[in-house]
Amino acid sequence: MLNLLRRRPASVPLIRAAFSAPLHTTGNRPGYIVLVPEIGEEGPLGEGVLKPDGLPAFSDITIEMCLGAIGQQASAVENSVKALETDLQQGKQLDAGGIFRELDNVTGPLETTWGVAKALYLGNSTLIPTKSYMNIHERARNARAAKFCNHTVYKALKDGAAESAGPDEQRLRQKFLLEGQLNGLTLDKEKQDGLKELLTHLGRERASFKNKVNMAVHSFGQVITDFNLVRDFPPPLLEATARDPGQPLEGPWKITLQPQVVDGFLKHCPERLQRWNVWRASVLKASSQQEKSLENSTHLEKIRGLRKRQANLLGYANFADMSMQTKMVGNVDSLKQLFAKLLKFAGPAQSVELDKLQTFAQDSGCDYKLEAYDVAYWRRKQLVAEHGLQEQKLSEFFPLPRVLSGMFALSEKLFGIQIVEQPSAEVWHPAVKFYDVFDADSANSSTPVGGFYVDCYSKEHKFGRNNGWMVGIRNSNRSASLTPLCALIFNFSEGRIPLLSYDDLQMLFKTFGSGLQHLLTQAGYSDLAGLSNIEWDASQVSGHVMSNFLDDPTVIRSLSGHFTSGEPLEAELSQKMRLLKTQLAGYNLCLDLYLADLDVELHRSNAFWLEIVRKLWPVYHCMPLDKKDAHPCSLTDIFAGDWAAAQFSHLYSRLIAADISSSFAEQRSEENYALVGRRYKQTFLSSGGSVPTAEVFRRFQGRDPSGEALLKSLDIFEPSQTTDNN
Repeated sequence: MLNLLRRRPASVPLIRAAFSAPLHTTGNRPGYIVLVPEIGEEGPLGEGVLKPDGLPAFSDITIEMCLGAIGQQASAVENSVKALETDLQQGKQLDAGGIFRELDNVTGPLETTWGVAKALYLGNSTLIPTKSYMNIHERARNARAAKFCNHTVYKALKDGAAESAGPDEQRLRQKFLLEGQLNGLTLDKEKQDGLKELLTHLGRERASFKNKVNMAVHSFGQVITDFNLVRDFPPPLLEATARDPGQPLEGPWKITLQPQVVDGFLKHCPERLQRWNVWRASVLKASSQQEKSLENSTHLEKIRGLRKRQANLLGYANFADMSMQTKMVGNVDSLKQLFAKLLKFAGPAQSVELDKLQTFAQDSGCDYKLEAYDVAYWRRKQLVAEHGLQEQKLSEFFPLPRVLSGMFALSEKLFGIQIVEQPSAEVWHPAVKFYDVFDADSANSSTPVGGFYVDCYSKEHKFGRNNGWMVGIRNSNRSASLTPLCALIFNFSEGRIPLLSYDDLQMLFKTFGSGLQHLLTQAGYSDLAGLSNIEWDASQVSGHVMSNFLDDPTVIRSLSGHFTSGEPLEAELSQKMRLLKTQLAGYNLCLDLYLADLDVELHRSNAFWLEIVRKLWPVYHCMPLDKKDAHPCSLTDIFAGDWAAAQFSHLYSRLIAADISSSFAEQRSEENYALVGRRYKQTFLSSGGSVPTAEVFRRFQGRDPSGEALLKSLDIFEPSQTTDNN
């Protein structure tokens, strides 16, 4: 095993002291001006990163240390792959288990240092500056990819090195072969060179697309000086838009085109003209309808063309078909059938919902026909007027410390675990806490199966809404004797006890649900543990399963306690809180279906993007498409990120999770919750990526997934409409 045990760093010359300052300093989270050193390849491997107890030495970790460790560990991985290649070329007979254990053993330390850097960067990028982190990220990613891109290892596995191996080894073999195929290892040298050149070109186009969206976002600024227009803003939105975030009630307030700011503004601004102006700027950004130099239509079409060529080179008809190789749904035809079945219920529900909303708005003095930029505002007003659900008032019953303790207690009952805070653990800021997780079902229940950090006050990505991230610091890795470790990072504001909105509760539970899958895995190999090797469209299932417990009024009440009196939420209001999820559920599901189908068609059809939009829009929307609407020109997740022909994965994960949650909901009692929770832990939480998700689902539910549970959870299922065994 690579030596990652902490050693006290030797003294350094004064010229290097600037980037050797400890990351953990004072409660004010100061930043540093950092000279970025070259990533080192020499010296003790991973010096100073871990303590003897296996936890990161956050009190002593320096930026230089992370950079040096990544360089050393990345070289170790690459050298190990080369040594394995040499052995295979010389005819040495290696069994699959031996190959995978060797690779796991050398990769584990690299992934740990990478995870530590990621947690520090997300917690506060002044601890690990962006340039330093990107150096670490690229070096680690390239080294990790080496084992999947080696032709000799690929050929050995393809020719049967794992034929007599166990199920975990067979599963890993499938992963290596698919990764190799998608990386072009089956192509001849000329085509491999062509693929490499194509991907380089594609990377440039994606970067240009993203840069232009960012420039368009920041080129718009609607300044508001009238407090009446922002009086209903929730605190995170006020802080994000105020000139001085420290005094959010003091204007002026600048509205930008950050998506979360736009969503919040449309929901809370009472003046229609102001809403229209922000909405229109948002749907036109990075298009030829605005500044010509920032138009993305050209880049969008080039990206589509390059992705099609990539898919064709690798033997697929189009990029959507290629994408399905890593998805649970399997193929585009099955996905399209699912869209149609869900639309059968969501479409009629949308029409009824919008008619009711129009009636409510007119009864409330509205003298215009509702448009897309009116819906969120009037939905909020309807929830308050008809159901008494005023979100900021409700948040007073959900102070963060009470919700965290309630969420931990619920998880302990559900899954037979114990979550214990360890105050002595080293952390990167005094406000960060560390918890050990004990599993009553493990062979040694007195030894932690894993641990996690909670940082509630990250200063990063404050764009008008609270966010959360589950950062896998390291996977379970038996070959390297490493237990799982993760960090749950949130960007709540410091200085006062955060009061959580319903959206915050959902986000918190989803983040923790993903963390549980990372921590409770029983998979033996790092590349199969936790969320690794899980199909993209099932990767968010565990998060949604956890958040679905918020549908239970009893759970809601158990989490609640007014921040001044401690009184729980009234029973009637706890029953009604589901409306925050189900109000306009048909409308929202149609929006999700449209975006998912649009993404697929943009990566399957040869038609111009605007033609595809005009064809699909009326299928999913009651409201007409604005003539100048150019929203695909700013879809960065799809055209600059990793969600090309994969946007549907968010919805598909929700569908699987709703089906799982229906087993818990059959009888909302502690006994049933514990019974189903144990079954869920023994299947979904323990399997990780060692078993295909479709098979894991069958083991849990005894059948294939159905969309009916999702429709029922949204209150839009009509028994009179057949689901065709959906």
